[in-house]
Formats: sequence, C-alpha cells, structure tokens
Amino acid sequence: MSGARRPTLEVGRIVKAHGLKGQVLVDLWTDRSERLDAGTQLLSELGVLVVISSARHQDRYIVTFDRIDSRDEAERWRGVVLSAPRLDDESVIWIDDLFGAEVVDADEIVRGVVVDVEANPASDLLVLDSGALVPLTFVIDVVANERIVVDVPEGLFE
Repeated sequence: MSGARRPTLEVGRIVKAHGLKGQVLVDLWTDRSERLDAGTQLLSELGVLVVISSARHQDRYIVTFDRIDSRDEAERWRGVVLSAPRLDDESVIWIDDLFGAEVVDADEIVRGVVVDVEANPASDLLVLDSGALVPLTFVIDVVANERIVVDVPEGLFE
C-alpha cells in the first residue's frame, strides 16, 4: 500500500546477557518473528549483527548473534536497540505513511488530515485535525503521507 522507500524500523532491544556463551535476551517489538531468523541482519548503534539462531523464551527470544561470543561481550550490548529495513509487504499499513495524509471518504469528501495514530485494542485510530477518530479497519487505500481513502459506516463523521 505504500511507496518504494525502505527506511529502517526499530524492531527490538537486547535486554540482557543470557548464559555464559554470548547469548542475549531480546525483546522483539514486532509481531514479525522472522526478524530473528538465522541469517537475518539487524542494525544497531554498535554495528550490524547477524542472527545465528533464536528461540522463543516466554514473551522474549534467546538469540545468538555472530559478533557476541561471551557473557562479557553480551553485557556490552545490554539495552542496544535493534533496527531493520522495512519488509516489502503490500498487506501492511505502515504507521509512518499515515502522518500528514489527507483523509477522504468513499464519496471523495475530505474529512481531515492525520495528525496522530492512537493505539486502541480493537483497531488503532487515525486522529484527524478535525477531531475525528477513524479506525484503521476502515482504510481501503493509502498513498504514503498524501492521501488515505476510507470506507466508513454512515454517521461516523457526525
């Protein structure tokens, strides 16, 4: 649904060392667990890391990276944020593509400009400069940071 650019996104953080051989506990901030598949490269302020292996551990992951081979080295990476390029997935609406976009309904009526996205358990909400809140489930087309077409139930904007 978005353009061709592929910025990096923060995908997780190394929480702490795990064991004596350099494994670390990673808090993954995305539902895309393939970010920790063997061979995946992750970026950080300390350089590139390549995943050797990973295993789910409660709500986190125990990960072995190529450059971390001791507990002392693992401790040096504590708290480091991990980033990766955006995945090519046309079914995903990227939050950063929504800001500043003009929202129009199915009748081509302009309903406002996106100024924020609010987390909500049922569906995240577009917050428009008009004060309207639009659930993301009603988004049918996105042109990154320019235009969002929504198909909403009657009365949502009233």
